[in-house]
Amino acid sequence: GGWNRGRFWDTNLMAGSLILYAMPEYVLGILLLLLFSSTIHLFPTGGFQSVTGQFSAVGRVADVLNHMFLPWMTLMLAYLGEFYLIMRSSLLDVMGEEYITLARAKGVREKWVLRRHAVRNALLPTVTLIALSFGFVIGGAITVELVFSYPGVGYLTYEALRNKDFPLLQGSFLFFSAAVIFANLIADLLYGYLDPRVRAA
Repeated sequence: GGWNRGRFWDTNLMAGSLILYAMPEYVLGILLLLLFSSTIHLFPTGGFQSVTGQFSAVGRVADVLNHMFLPWMTLMLAYLGEFYLIMRSSLLDVMGEEYITLARAKGVREKWVLRRHAVRNALLPTVTLIALSFGFVIGGAITVELVFSYPGVGYLTYEALRNKDFPLLQGSFLFFSAAVIFANLIADLLYGYLDPRVRAA
């Protein structure tokens, strides 16, 4: 979108990203549930796996993935809009840099200018955002798991809140904090791979 600014795909992706960015996770989950479960009957309405029916090992894995698809799709779409907007803005900033002009002047093919020069430098703010929003992803998973009745860490935290199970809440918050710290560590390590200036420093 940023590389082809103002064209058909850019304007449509921009509109879709703004809608996804503004929509809460649980609203998006309810809409997907109404569309794919109640109307089309393509995916189950909730749960972790089917309670009836005998499955082979491969069939059980397929059943679990079938139940997991809508919660996964909801979380992915909910944060895809924000990441797209940040990446597009960052790419537009990078396109005005001198090393992009130099690469084009040296005769480098346009797709390699995009992949090797523009995207790698534009990824840095997006990587930071992904690491910082990892905790919000887990927080969003609480509402998404409630919508889909999916027995995950978010649903477990909700049940602990309802039952005032404080030791379980402390363990959940410790897990969430450790996950955010680990995500930030991975992001810091990725900086050195994406930006040679970080490796040199």
